[in-house]
Amino acid sequence: MPNCVDVVLLAQYNETMNRRLYDAATKLSPEELRSDRKAFFGSLLGTMNHLIVGDTIWLSRFALHPSRFRALDSLRGLPVPTSLTQSYGDSLPQLQAHRTRLDKIITALAEELRPSDLDQVLTYQNSRGLRFQKRFGSLLLHLFNHQTHHRGQASTLLTQADVDIGVTDLLELIHEVEAPGGSSIEAVCHAAEG
Repeated sequence: MPNCVDVVLLAQYNETMNRRLYDAATKLSPEELRSDRKAFFGSLLGTMNHLIVGDTIWLSRFALHPSRFRALDSLRGLPVPTSLTQSYGDSLPQLQAHRTRLDKIITALAEELRPSDLDQVLTYQNSRGLRFQKRFGSLLLHLFNHQTHHRGQASTLLTQADVDIGVTDLLELIHEVEAPGGSSIEAVCHAAEG
């Protein structure tokens, strides 16, 4: 399960990749952005909109966490999307405004977490009214995995339109560290085995 450092890293990755996605999308015309490309949510804009919908739904559920995170205060009392395709706008600038706001909330939430928050059980209802109780740390992993899944679809749509989003690997944001005593991790592991 993730620890608080992992969640901060995933929030940074999320924000960085979303910024790259939107920067790359500016290279397409409004018509190209709206064009049905036979993706799960149709167009590139449809896919980007779905990411906003998904994050809004999950962050609204996270606002029910017993720790009552301050980062989620702005979402409390707001209407929750009732459809996975509910529109947050039909232009890139409209979607980008929502995306930027959500990414700031996600980053603030990650920085606010304490280890005990991750082990809490969150009770929530899905859009069909079914009730669930799941470990909060695992639900955070789902939030980031959902982002990565649909951003992958969006980056494929951009590639098919001859637009390069750049490197999308999480590895790019993981800081290099040196093992104790300056030796490599492999050497430390082999020494422990021997």
